[in-house]
Amino acid sequence: MQKTFSYRRKEVVQDAPPVYNFVSRWPALFTINAEFLRLTTVPLSAKFLGQLDRYSEGLKKVFKEKGGAAGKKIRVLMAPTAKSERIEVSRDCILLSLCAYFNEDHSTLIKEYQDCSGVDAQRQIEQTTMGIYVVRKEGAGDEKEPETVGVVIEGVELFSELRSISYGFVMLFGLIYASISTIHRSSNTPLSSSRKFSWTWMGKKCPMSKVQCLKMRVLQ
Repeated sequence: MQKTFSYRRKEVVQDAPPVYNFVSRWPALFTINAEFLRLTTVPLSAKFLGQLDRYSEGLKKVFKEKGGAAGKKIRVLMAPTAKSERIEVSRDCILLSLCAYFNEDHSTLIKEYQDCSGVDAQRQIEQTTMGIYVVRKEGAGDEKEPETVGVVIEGVELFSELRSISYGFVMLFGLIYASISTIHRSSNTPLSSSRKFSWTWMGKKCPMSKVQCLKMRVLQ
């Protein structure tokens, strides 16, 4: 993979092939942690989740101060943290609440299914442009560990059997940064503000005023 790096990057950036073609040509690329490290010298999962944990208390404080409809939605989204001490639950709730804080609908990116509806879920997954899917046991609450979490781009399931929504978010972040798809070039992609806020905690600059404003409040 290191020897073919320059050729592969040229194909990704200039040709922007469909994802299903890219998977067949460069299957080893989808060890996304290694590819991200080659691009940035930063360990993706450790950095992303570590920074999320670092900002978590500040974000929770800001969320508690949020009023209006967004504040009510955040309180509902954060409720599972009172029922579970699992760090994955806390991370997932914070990411979903971050979407609500920016008045973004997380369901445009994150699709949840009961495990009894596998055929229907598979059909919808194949029609997904970009997203994270979550399969839970029938009747299971959000504080329970999902049966599986996966990442889909252009109808192609790129990752499955992930541990949590937050880890799915990490993988999607890495795919977008690595320019696997041309989808990220549009400013109207799902959860644009939420994803850009995560860019700031990965050390990337983001000019959006509302993103910078939240980061300043979190760091106070």
